[in-house]
Parts: sequence; structure tokens; C-alpha cells
Amino acid sequence: MPFSTCTVTNTRDFGTAASNVVLNVRNLDLFSPVTVLVKIFASVDSDTFYTAYVSTFAVPADDYEVRTFFIAGNVAYEVQLSVTSVSTPNALLSVYGIDEFGNLVTDQGFAQAELSTIPLISPNR
Repeated sequence: MPFSTCTVTNTRDFGTAASNVVLNVRNLDLFSPVTVLVKIFASVDSDTFYTAYVSTFAVPADDYEVRTFFIAGNVAYEVQLSVTSVSTPNALLSVYGIDEFGNLVTDQGFAQAELSTIPLISPNR
């Protein structure tokens, strides 16, 4: 089942802007790896979005993976995620915006329960 952060406003007008997005994946399955597809769409003008990142990686059984993506200079972004496995995927996901000093950005944190489910990952723009 794919997930999305929805569009996140990333400006200093309303607080601190994120310079990076951190994706955390915890594979709870004791036997099977999971494959994670992440797409990050970003915008420098809140009008036109482009595909900033497309990444696929595996997380071994009973393991963690943390990935960081640079998004400074974008006034908005969206993170889309999909997790697959040979069995039913059993992974926990979270996405956080962090500033240039590594601090969490208020209102740019998404635990799995706060991610929106989407029917499919959007095509590249």
C-alpha cells in the first residue's frame, strides 16, 4: 500500500524550513526483506513540481534503514512511499524534515499513522 506526506509547505515565513528529509524504515518481518520505493516531488515556486528523487532499496529482515534527501531551496515537497515484500509487508515508516543544523522542523514530521494512503505512486513529472 503506497503512502504520501501530501504537499508540505517548506518556507521560513512560517518557521524553519527543512534542508533535508529523513526517511526511516523498520522492517519488523523476522524472515523476509522489504523493498522500499521512495519518490520525492519538489517545487521552487509552489506551482510547478518536479521529481527530485527516485530511489529503491531493500531493508533486510529485522533491520533498520535511514535515508536522507537534500531538499533545501524548495518551498514545497511531497514524499511518496511504497513497501513490497514476498509476503505481506510488515514495515514501519516515518518521514521528518530537518533543518541545516539537524534539528527537527516543527510540523514536518510524519509517523506512519499520519501518512495518507494513496492508490499508487505518481509517475515521474
